[in-house]
Amino acid sequence: MDLATLIGLIGAFAFVIMAMVSGGSIGMFVDVPSVLIVLCGSLFVVLMKFNMGQFLGAAKIAGKAFMFKNDKPDDLIEKAVEMADAARKGGFLALEEAEIDNNFMQKGVDLLVDGHDADVVRGALSKDIKLTNDRHEMGISIFTKLGDVAPAMGMIGTLIGLVAMLSNMDDPKAIGPAMAVALLTTLYGAMLANMVAIPIADKLALRKEEEMLNRRLIMDAILGIQDGQNPRVLDGMLKNYLAEGKRKIDTTEE
Repeated sequence: MDLATLIGLIGAFAFVIMAMVSGGSIGMFVDVPSVLIVLCGSLFVVLMKFNMGQFLGAAKIAGKAFMFKNDKPDDLIEKAVEMADAARKGGFLALEEAEIDNNFMQKGVDLLVDGHDADVVRGALSKDIKLTNDRHEMGISIFTKLGDVAPAMGMIGTLIGLVAMLSNMDDPKAIGPAMAVALLTTLYGAMLANMVAIPIADKLALRKEEEMLNRRLIMDAILGIQDGQNPRVLDGMLKNYLAEGKRKIDTTEE
């Protein structure tokens, strides 16, 4: 569970709702036509931009902003150095029984055990990285588009409300509801975009960068093991992926 995403989302809505309540009844900020225009309208416009499978998968993609477990680079480096040491002592077949939780690392080890040369290993892992990046970009794109569309639908709702208001100027009772639609659609559009869609898109972009860094680290580790690099040298090379303050390289003699 990503507490930052959850706390941020709940906190943002909580303070907005508190402001609404302090200004009067919460009921004055609820308007069904405005919800239909902004929420339903935005979803259907975004659907036009993607195919059905991509659109329906958006909910699952959004879950990665809340529930996503990414391996720590430090743990991956430690595992890579451990495997490098095992490979130097017992050959690549010694890695066959290694307990590996990361699927991408497991794929790389399988390629080594099967005896593929460096070009094949590099090509297979690079393609996997590219396809994973493309899937991340698709999820980011869906929520970025929703963030773009929601304020526009809010403006459309505002225009609808203004037209309804101006066409009923002779009926004072109709002016209030029409003005409510005009203002609330703008509010809903801004909230949907800036409190939901855009933050989720940004968090998914962060997830993508974290996973891409891990996969590039793993690919360098696998190629280093295949090249027979000294575990200590490999450890130093892989720690370039860490923040400078975490780069404590093991200098002990073997």
